[in-house]
Amino acid sequence: MNAPEPAVSTMPAKAATRAMPHTLNTYGRLPIALSHGRGCWVWDTNGKKYLDGLGGIAVNTLGHAHPKLVPALQEQIGRMIHCSNYYEVPLQEQLAAKLCELSGLSGAFFCSTGLEANEAALKIARKFGHDRGITRPEIVVYEKSFHGRSIATLSATGNTKIQAGFGPLVEGFVRVPLNDMAAIENVARTNPNVVAVFLETIQGEGGINPSRWEYLQGLRKLCDQQNWLLMLDEVQCGIGRTGQWFAHQWAGIKPDVMPLAKGLGSGVPIGALVVGDKAVNVFGPGNHGTTFGGNPLSMRAGVETLRIMEEDGVMANAAAVGAALREGLQRELAGVAGVKEIRGAGLMLGIELDRPCGVLLSRAAEAGLLLSVTADSVIRLVPPLILTASEAQQIVDILCPLIKTFLAES
Repeated sequence: MNAPEPAVSTMPAKAATRAMPHTLNTYGRLPIALSHGRGCWVWDTNGKKYLDGLGGIAVNTLGHAHPKLVPALQEQIGRMIHCSNYYEVPLQEQLAAKLCELSGLSGAFFCSTGLEANEAALKIARKFGHDRGITRPEIVVYEKSFHGRSIATLSATGNTKIQAGFGPLVEGFVRVPLNDMAAIENVARTNPNVVAVFLETIQGEGGINPSRWEYLQGLRKLCDQQNWLLMLDEVQCGIGRTGQWFAHQWAGIKPDVMPLAKGLGSGVPIGALVVGDKAVNVFGPGNHGTTFGGNPLSMRAGVETLRIMEEDGVMANAAAVGAALREGLQRELAGVAGVKEIRGAGLMLGIELDRPCGVLLSRAAEAGLLLSVTADSVIRLVPPLILTASEAQQIVDILCPLIKTFLAES
């Protein structure tokens, strides 16, 4: 069902195309300025309506202007937005307890972004190694991975294009291919300085590449044998996106360290590092910190997001509607030359083509659908988890003809 257009005043139409000379040239933006949204629909400043298949890049878990989330955030803004970590923040304890309940882990640190959560994971791994007497600890990371754009997370990332121009990179990383158990077993035999394995449960920016469940189970066993930390980056694939609270739960394992962000706050900036018993006492006062992280507003957003997800069955919806969306895409694209694979889980899906397809970003927007293209040739769909079956079919109806036309002409 289409969401009714909200009665909200919009900016002047010229705002969508005016030059913004004071912002750095860091994004290849489309000439669209979004004004407002309801549910899984957004409107631009010219009044054009779009079905949101991107969800703010897997951020807007509950869509836009959710009727339960908005008043809770308004109430919190009226109380307190920020206070500093010099003081106890009761909402931090509440959110940490809930994340530990859902994950089976032991403690949480709060920050503002996925990058910061991943940076904290890298620091905890190094401190874990130093505490064991390893003076130059190393961390196993993966080809095609993406963990952020700070110097350390960029160094852990497996993408030479985004690393170019920012050397020298941080040392201390050993890179292996995903889902290759023999490769990491060889590292275990030959490298005594390794202290942790760090990977995305499902690679996002690398092209929606899932870790096989048996591979994750093998990693858990190997990390236990070697006394390594298993660190699973769930920044993009966590918080119900795959139909489980965390994607690794499909494999029936627990990590030692789990960075989270994106969907945890339904649009309010938030990051978290959730850790198990093996890592819970690695940091002490002064080892890590943040100014904005864990502020009352972001904590309220996290608490309310998880509450609403449970009350409204959002995670089950992600599994069911995600399966329907995938089936629809497979049905319409079956046998189409140039379509290599449709993969992912729940509402985190990628359609890999046999050629670069960045042009589909603007073509889809023209047709009223927001999405992204990652790894040059993978169409990424990460819509809000409240997407309906009807809206999933609309994605299929808009996107598949665009793909077929693109492949036929290119």
